[in-house]
Amino acid sequence: MLERIHLTIVWEVEKQGSLTAAANVLNLTQSALSHSMKKLEQQLGTDIWLREGRRLRLTQAGQYVLALADRLLPQLALAEHRLRQFAQGERGSLRIGMECHPCYQWLLKVVSPYLAAWPDVEVDVKQKFQFGGIGALFGYEIDLLVTPDPLYKPGLHFEPVFDYEQVLVVSASHRLAGAAHVEPQQLTDEVLITYPVPADRLDIYTQFLIPAGIAPQRNKTIETTDIMLQMVASGRGVATLPRWLVQEYAQKMNVVAVRLGPRGIAKQIHLGARETDVDIDYLKAFVELARNSTDRPLTGACS
Repeated sequence: MLERIHLTIVWEVEKQGSLTAAANVLNLTQSALSHSMKKLEQQLGTDIWLREGRRLRLTQAGQYVLALADRLLPQLALAEHRLRQFAQGERGSLRIGMECHPCYQWLLKVVSPYLAAWPDVEVDVKQKFQFGGIGALFGYEIDLLVTPDPLYKPGLHFEPVFDYEQVLVVSASHRLAGAAHVEPQQLTDEVLITYPVPADRLDIYTQFLIPAGIAPQRNKTIETTDIMLQMVASGRGVATLPRWLVQEYAQKMNVVAVRLGPRGIAKQIHLGARETDVDIDYLKAFVELARNSTDRPLTGACS
């Protein structure tokens, strides 16, 4: 009846767009692929695809098989990977997803002692996901998600590991450099430099500008923290970053942190995992190390 090869074929046909292309990827002849699926359709008593000219359209049954493939194939691949690791004497793998651009400096301080303590665990870090960080957890792309914006869904567990304050970053010669705090209206003439993520994921917009009905003169996106702060230091714009990170860079660049509003913007960084994985010893050890790290920022981190 339904076997892994059938899931793989349906998934590849949907991805590649045709039986021929899918057959090439799977190193099968088109006739062998078609025969396998035709036999399955006969056994199930229902069609998987309907032909519309030269195109294939999934039936309701086909859509169900595709949904199964999306859910089960990554789990099977992960299981095989872990079993191979066990066979080679390795403990397992920890794939960390980042939804916090400026957290890499902090992550390095956690990963270094972790690698020393868990030499048999393979560690990988990813920042780009097909369906976002939460989707990557559910899809078994990653095992642990570093995020300032946890989304509490059934099957996931989030653990806060440190608090932080999000601040405005300006050059030392900027008109706001000496201010105790900044109000939204004071940013209407500014070029706001942010990471390339949607505005609804940026605290400067969701917690500061949008509630006040204010927009900056322009929004410029930059991927790297170093370039972002070089732009700020040269007076090309302002940015928002963790206070701890700004304090580190202020030792070598002419940048200053200014509080956003009289009370500031306080948040937390969380580590998220699948509930079924939270008791895995090497994953639990990473969370504990992150929470108790002596190098963790006291007031800093993300978005």
